[in-house]
Amino acid sequence: MKRKLLALALAAALAVGGAPVVHGVSLEVAAPSAVLMEAATGTVLYEKDAHTPLPPASVTKIMTLLLVMEALDAGRIGWDDTVTASEAAAAKGGSQVYLEAGEQMSLQEMLKSVVVVSANDCATALAEHVAGSEAAFVELMNRRAQELEMENTHFVNCTGLDDEPDAETHLTTAYDIALMSRALLKHDEIRDYTTIWMDSVRNGEFGLANTNKLVRFYQGTTGLKTGYTSAAGHCLSASAERDGVEFIAVVLHCATSGERFQAAKQLLDYGFANYTLAQPDPETEIPPVPVVLGTAETIVPVPDNDDPVLIEKGQAAGITTRVEVADQVRAPVEAGQRLGTLTLQSDGAPLAAIPLVAPEAVPRRTWWDVTRSLFGQLFLGA
Repeated sequence: MKRKLLALALAAALAVGGAPVVHGVSLEVAAPSAVLMEAATGTVLYEKDAHTPLPPASVTKIMTLLLVMEALDAGRIGWDDTVTASEAAAAKGGSQVYLEAGEQMSLQEMLKSVVVVSANDCATALAEHVAGSEAAFVELMNRRAQELEMENTHFVNCTGLDDEPDAETHLTTAYDIALMSRALLKHDEIRDYTTIWMDSVRNGEFGLANTNKLVRFYQGTTGLKTGYTSAAGHCLSASAERDGVEFIAVVLHCATSGERFQAAKQLLDYGFANYTLAQPDPETEIPPVPVVLGTAETIVPVPDNDDPVLIEKGQAAGITTRVEVADQVRAPVEAGQRLGTLTLQSDGAPLAAIPLVAPEAVPRRTWWDVTRSLFGQLFLGA
């Protein structure tokens, strides 16, 4: 038998956000391939031909930036590093800041150049700085893609240029791009660069204007990366945050630059208009569970995680939580052992179930513990 506590209204006010996977929604975008994902949970809210491999152009650089940020976090490279451009980096075509072979630039300026103007020369120099060569860096890119479960992705370079050997096999999907975009956005420092509209490098001598026009024209834009080649068309991974909720809209193979921005705005607007985030918070309402033959008489379960739950905005007003815990548990109890369930509901309908677990282990009482306790009771009783 389980003891139940009546549902309690969530104390925190809810804001705009995401929801369970939605298919067949009344939304149509011009982009041939598209996906809308809520960043905190990775929930897909809309998809259109989202798993077809396509050339991503410079949206590739999201993975390049992710590996740079991870190398910084791991201490393999440093924010104060100076990066030297190799001949290979300086020879890159397409978007660039026109590095000369041997030219040195701070890592931060190179990172800014990649993010803001999609500089291929800086992307290559950073790749070489991280891994020694672009080829070695590409191996890291594909390994990381596998770790992120980007199942339909194969990289052959760090830039997305399609005039290089094997470029026809450099492919990914809208869904896979959303996965790596979500991973990159977990690095808060990248937002210092992806939200730049205009800036400069080389002591102000070389101006930068962001290729992502949403940074200036769409409320809450946090990034992320544009791309274009004649084969890939106009591509974009766009992210925006309002009231603590962030969406990622990926559109590929658009006919014009304007079309990609309009399609991304349409997806983001849809997310903000229709979904919200709820944070289950039972606080002190979880009752203790008696532990039979344990070194502690009771244990108070805790939620297995504090992840937010995605719901439709219309469900927010009726949100409640219900807690169910075991009547008792027999020792030994392992840390993380499930002891109950926290259920998030809207008007009585369940939305999500969060396991309630033991926060720590409770060993079983030994024979000597039991004997000593009995003697103590007898002595006190005397």
